[in-house]
Amino acid sequence: MRQATYHIEVSGLWKVFGSRPERALLQEHASKSRDEIQDELGLVVGLRDVSFSVPRGQTFVVMGLSGSGKSTLARCLIRLIEATEGQIQFDGQDICRYSAEDLRQFRRDKIAMVFQNYALLPHRRVLDNVAYGLEVQGMDKDSRYRAAAEAIETVGLRGWEYYFPSEMSGGMQQRVGLARALAVDPEVLIMDEPFSGLDPLIRREMQDELVMLQSELQKTIVFITHDLDEALKLGDRIAIMRDGVIVQEGTPEEIVTRPANDYVTEFVQDVSRAKVIRAGSIMQEPDVVIHEGQDARAALAAMRDNSAEAAYVVGDGNVLMGILTQDRIMDMENKGIGVLEAAQTEGLATTSPAAFIEKIIPLAAETEYYIAVVDDEGRLLGEIHRRALLAGMVDELPDAGLAV
Repeated sequence: MRQATYHIEVSGLWKVFGSRPERALLQEHASKSRDEIQDELGLVVGLRDVSFSVPRGQTFVVMGLSGSGKSTLARCLIRLIEATEGQIQFDGQDICRYSAEDLRQFRRDKIAMVFQNYALLPHRRVLDNVAYGLEVQGMDKDSRYRAAAEAIETVGLRGWEYYFPSEMSGGMQQRVGLARALAVDPEVLIMDEPFSGLDPLIRREMQDELVMLQSELQKTIVFITHDLDEALKLGDRIAIMRDGVIVQEGTPEEIVTRPANDYVTEFVQDVSRAKVIRAGSIMQEPDVVIHEGQDARAALAAMRDNSAEAAYVVGDGNVLMGILTQDRIMDMENKGIGVLEAAQTEGLATTSPAAFIEKIIPLAAETEYYIAVVDDEGRLLGEIHRRALLAGMVDELPDAGLAV
């Protein structure tokens, strides 16, 4: 069977609490506010026509204040509570149509949930807590203990296998909960405010741990939070909810630089743009690029025509080899050496297109040249000027930006 374009697709999802909830969806009521529906019908709208898609391997963060509907959405995604209307598709299959047995199989094999309160079994040691999901699946003891031990090591708790939860800190208990979810090797992780009960320092450590794990495991994650900084740090995409509605969805950069309304603007007003804008958004085409076989005179003419004091040198496949100044090119001719031999790497600053501005600023202070943007193979993608860094931090993104 052909794999669906998106790992998760939610469309037209409503959750209305109360007697005969379908009344809220009738044409004469569906467009009314949450308060109006509650006053007139005695019903509470938890979710209103929610739609979004999550590609495989991405972290999708749902953010909102208390009562926004984010936790209701998390529970609807695995039918801990039943939606009033709409579709919830995993790999193209609508789980709202699953039988009770299909749903049990789905929850057991495809998905895992991590809660704020850890939900550990207090009478079981760490190893047995982590192995619990595998035990439910019917895996034999030796196999499930091996898998549990691997998950425990993955979250950095090796040596704690035989402790009870009560003997561990809150952050360590949350690691146990995460290890238990990872042990069953789920395709999807639903994480409902898992770090909100932790002290700030431990919370940051757990966020960093999740970022590191996700870079290795590439799970599809739906992460629920009320904390904007956490959302910006963890999310590939963010959905901001209010009164059961997604008011804006986008990348962290889009949310901060192009808020959809006053509500989102108020949320992001104190966020440093340097923490969310990436190099790929502010880079521009290099003024001059010299190829390894290029004639020195032609290279010098191109630099002078563009008033460029320095230019990048690239080899086969546009791989960045170094940088040349006008003085070095004239020295080339005097010494009879080639472009690659003359190119220098000293003072050459490079960054990836995914790097945030805050990580690039120190590079700008250390080099007299522009900052080269290269991919994982070392291929030259563009360059960043100091004025683009400033514009990215305080104003609109520069028109010359080549988003990647």
